[in-house]
Amino acid sequence: MIVTHRRKEEGGRYEGEERKRLSVLREAIDLGTDYIDVEFASEKSLLHGFIGNKRGTRVILSFHDFRETPSQKELQRVFDQMVRLGADVIKIVTFARSWADNLTLLSLLPRAKTRKQKIVAFCMGEKGKVSRLFSPMLGAAWTYASLSKVKRSAPGQLTVKELKDVWEKMR
Repeated sequence: MIVTHRRKEEGGRYEGEERKRLSVLREAIDLGTDYIDVEFASEKSLLHGFIGNKRGTRVILSFHDFRETPSQKELQRVFDQMVRLGADVIKIVTFARSWADNLTLLSLLPRAKTRKQKIVAFCMGEKGKVSRLFSPMLGAAWTYASLSKVKRSAPGQLTVKELKDVWEKMR
């Protein structure tokens, strides 16, 4: 189980006080959830608190860019900072404006493998669907899919059925 409590600026619905939002994640840790997903843009002292006091819960540190895919150099910089913070899983999701953006983002997967770092990385948007299909095959820990088209949580998100159908055809 993954527990997240995402700010509106990060694609969620929460608009209240930051410490109150993060207290929900602290409660999830106290209850023994498998993972919490917290934004890389959160106050660094709070991130250190989660990572240093996580008990059996693993911390997914997330970076989202809903407008574009930054340069490969910028993505590597973000990845390296997240590694230094001690995340159990790094999640980097950007918006694909071009087909090449998928390759830019997926280039993080070999970098993560070399460092033995679990990563989730794919692009959003219509042009990003291909990265959602291929990222697990290239070493990502997992990808995200919705149960139905109306329950999609991000642009370009495939349904579980669509994902399974494509993967079965690729065998």
